[in-house]
Amino acid sequence: MKIVVVGTGYVGLVSGVCFSDFGHEVICVDMNADKIATLRQGEVPIFEPNLDSLMRTNMEAGRLSFSTDLKAALQEVDAVFIAVGTPARRGDGHADLQFVFAAAEEIARALTGYAVVVTKSTVPVGTNRQIADIMARAVPELDFDVCSNPEFLREGAAIEDFMRPDRVVIGVESERAAEVMDAIYQPLSLRDYPVVKTDLETAELIKYAANAFLATKITFINEMAMLCEKVGGDIQQVAKGMGLDGRIGDKFLHAGPGYGGSCFPKDTLALARIGQDHSSPMRIVETVIDVNDRVKARMIDKILELCDDDLKGKRIAIFGVTFKPNTDDMREAPSLTIVPALIGRGAEVRVVDPQGQAEGEALLPRVEWMENPYEAAEGADAIVVLTEWNEFRGLNLRRLSKAMRSARMADLRNVYSRRDVLKAGFERYAPVGIARDKSGVAPKP
Repeated sequence: MKIVVVGTGYVGLVSGVCFSDFGHEVICVDMNADKIATLRQGEVPIFEPNLDSLMRTNMEAGRLSFSTDLKAALQEVDAVFIAVGTPARRGDGHADLQFVFAAAEEIARALTGYAVVVTKSTVPVGTNRQIADIMARAVPELDFDVCSNPEFLREGAAIEDFMRPDRVVIGVESERAAEVMDAIYQPLSLRDYPVVKTDLETAELIKYAANAFLATKITFINEMAMLCEKVGGDIQQVAKGMGLDGRIGDKFLHAGPGYGGSCFPKDTLALARIGQDHSSPMRIVETVIDVNDRVKARMIDKILELCDDDLKGKRIAIFGVTFKPNTDDMREAPSLTIVPALIGRGAEVRVVDPQGQAEGEALLPRVEWMENPYEAAEGADAIVVLTEWNEFRGLNLRRLSKAMRSARMADLRNVYSRRDVLKAGFERYAPVGIARDKSGVAPKP
């Protein structure tokens, strides 16, 4: 099959590379000439494990190329995937579809024959029918079908997710388009990965429902963690006890500083707005959004308590600022709320992150970037573990405590155990979801 992918952001680039690895001929198109030039040199502008090597392999095999010329790319194409951004719109939280609609009209004017126009971008219910209307108005005689094919890629594990998916969702309403999509995903269906075929609206909803449910699961365990701290429970044991129930499962039951990233924040907000627009309020989702904000605020309070409610002149070492490990993505990361709050209360903040500095320098302008955790901890009054990179899981805790001015740790990912931290010379330890008398931080008088 010949495939064109419009947009070389996270979803577009990963999808294009993986489709080419299936054996298809893929052209990834983007208006950003600098980005296309970088990609043509075999350099990946984002951090995603193994993406660079897989991209270069398929470029060398002649299956993958990059272009700024959409009209030329769309000659004799079988399918064109729209993979442009749909950020939350300022003011009302709705998904901003201007880039999707602009791409649809441009595609309509550039197509020379039948093709399936596939939406990979996360879009509200009804968007694919709007795309069809826009294209039909632009070129009334155009022969095409639209398809909804939402992505379910975890940053840091996107290649694995694409090649070994839990499911492939295809919203399609013509046999002709279904045949094209079957051919594109044949390498997966031949290995019995589930392919869910449905109508356009249902496919659009599956994506939002899945992300909202996962965000709800994260938020529930974070709210339980706050209760554990009040009543003397241990959230790690609570999560283990819950997760052993097969109906619940243990994934996404890890207490922390709240969800972030490119999907959960904007998709929960968009789903809440969709419900409001259709007089079917999504009360659970609305509450999830509110609680997630409160969780981040609680993390700030936890750090304040660890430092005796006074951050003026204190040096705080932050371990990790990306929203999760194995990515350089800073979008809606808890660090963007927590770090400025610490600085605003007079703290001097040092940051170390294996991949976050390139994006983080602009987003966190008043921090000092360090090369490694031990350098960041030198003379610090507290360490805050904010992202659970593997590089932070096996640190020499005694070396850290000896380097600090005041050996205290806020472990917002529960990477370490109370016993190990205190044994290494830390005087205070504040994890998430464990009462103070169990965590090494003495209760206030």
